[in-house]
Amino acid sequence: MRCLFFVAACWLPLVAVAHAEDAAQTGSVGVAMTEAAQKFLAALDADQLAKATRKFDDPARVDWHNIPKPQRKGLQVRDMNDEQRRLCFALLHAALSDVGYDKALKIMSLESNLREGEKDLKNGPLRDPQRYFLTIFGKPETAGTWGWSIEGHHYSQNFVIRDGHVVSDTPSFWGANPATVRIHVPGGPEVGTRTLGQEEQLAFDLVHSLDDAQRKRAIIAQTAPAEYRAAGRPQPPHAAPEGLAAADMTAAQKKILGALLETYNGNLAPELRDARLASVKSGGLDRVFFAWAGGTKPGVPHYYRIQGPTFVLELVNVQSDPAGNPANHIHSVWRNLEGDFGLTAR
Repeated sequence: MRCLFFVAACWLPLVAVAHAEDAAQTGSVGVAMTEAAQKFLAALDADQLAKATRKFDDPARVDWHNIPKPQRKGLQVRDMNDEQRRLCFALLHAALSDVGYDKALKIMSLESNLREGEKDLKNGPLRDPQRYFLTIFGKPETAGTWGWSIEGHHYSQNFVIRDGHVVSDTPSFWGANPATVRIHVPGGPEVGTRTLGQEEQLAFDLVHSLDDAQRKRAIIAQTAPAEYRAAGRPQPPHAAPEGLAAADMTAAQKKILGALLETYNGNLAPELRDARLASVKSGGLDRVFFAWAGGTKPGVPHYYRIQGPTFVLELVNVQSDPAGNPANHIHSVWRNLEGDFGLTAR
């Protein structure tokens, strides 16, 4: 794998073509987002427009979470017609690479697996691959500041665009339940699919590569936490980094760490990926820390954290899937320690 750092349901086919038609030839990603948002809003009726839009300074802009909330801001995908849905997903694809867009659709389609797995559960949360909500904050124009979010169970992406340039792309949450698909259901991914497989596997590869002395520093707890830190909060946690510094890794280990960071950020459009990775590098590569908690093999609850001066990435896999398979339910999030949502961290 190339490494930039440490060297020396029925609606799915419809939205899968959205990006090529609406965002591919628009230049910078900020301009692409602006044009895609304008087209989406122009396709809405008055009632839909009222749901889909808010003022930029609306407190709901920083109200996010990956849980299956009964109420969310924005216009639901299910409440869009086919053309509106296509334009909605064109905006999402403007923010993502092809790989990331495919993962986003898989995450949403996994709601079909959850619905089937929980069909005997009374009063359980609503599971629906179209229960994702798009919100535009402010007016999407090439001059001035505006933002947007798309969010639902296990997926939350949040952006701020200023004068045609993306100035914030966090919090960025990616989840998967089941993390590894064991049973195929109509509308869901095929058996064996690991939607966030590399995001998890490369961390296993890294922890397994450590010698005894390194493991003592990297493994910060024998039990994984129940959840990542500051879930749903407007700003990330600011505790000091823990674990093993990249400065104390071998060249091979640094390469794995770099590949892991590239994999997570490779879900974004290339321009956003490159900006994130440049920020990591500017903060000092040797000042990036890798921490692990819990078991070191699949099926045993585990957690990792990668933290540098400007960012923190956390992945936790402790919960069972609906069939009871242990540690088969991933939550992962990238946050900006200088401030999420385009705000200065306080």
